[in-house]
Amino acid sequence: MTNQQFTGLPAADRLAELRAGLAAVEHRIEAACAAAGRPRSAVALIVVTKTYPASDTRLLASLGVREVAENRDQDAAPKAAQCADLPLTWHFVGQLQTNKVRSVVRYAHHVHSVDRERLVTALADAVSKAERPPLGCLVQVALDAEQRGEGAQGRAGVAPEQVLALADKIAGTPGLRLDGVMTVAPLSGPLAGDPAAAFERLAEIATGVRAAHPAATMVSAGMSNDLEQAIAAGATHVRVGTAVLGARSRLG
Repeated sequence: MTNQQFTGLPAADRLAELRAGLAAVEHRIEAACAAAGRPRSAVALIVVTKTYPASDTRLLASLGVREVAENRDQDAAPKAAQCADLPLTWHFVGQLQTNKVRSVVRYAHHVHSVDRERLVTALADAVSKAERPPLGCLVQVALDAEQRGEGAQGRAGVAPEQVLALADKIAGTPGLRLDGVMTVAPLSGPLAGDPAAAFERLAEIATGVRAAHPAATMVSAGMSNDLEQAIAAGATHVRVGTAVLGARSRLG
């Protein structure tokens, strides 16, 4: 699928759209860093390219984007293959089934959504068989887990009190590297609708993880609607899709 087929725009017009989206997000990040007293270099922008074609990823790379994220292997694997010649770092940010890990480890540099020991084992086994460098892993934290009743819906991830045990498991597993923690602002519980408080809670959890594992410095939090609150709370990586790429139809 070409960029023109997907967006209805010639490539030059789509490039201009992406340039404008990136500039607006960059301005927001710079302002948020300044307000928080942090250098701009303290926060990395990961552009979430899920549901957008590989042609957009190529255009983003031409604009200087180096970190991109996907959340479904069935979309990510072919896109990564089409963009294999580009100097990109690939982040997998979606819920990951164990039957997909062999594919994911072929292209992902970081997996942000590690939420159970079985997944840790599966990732390590796949990394070993792929004979690739260590895979960066982040523990996904469900900030609403403590308030959810049995069967209730909420964000994926592990409860705050389980984070350190899973972090220890990752750090002690050959082939994996503990990079830090990740969260999405919760949908329920006392922190719902209050991303600033949610990301402050994540910052507390991240501090605890770093006390045990000093190299686990990544704090992945904040998206298009709440990146400012995440940066204020100490996020090192923000994951932004819509604000850069616009709201468009899904692939497939």
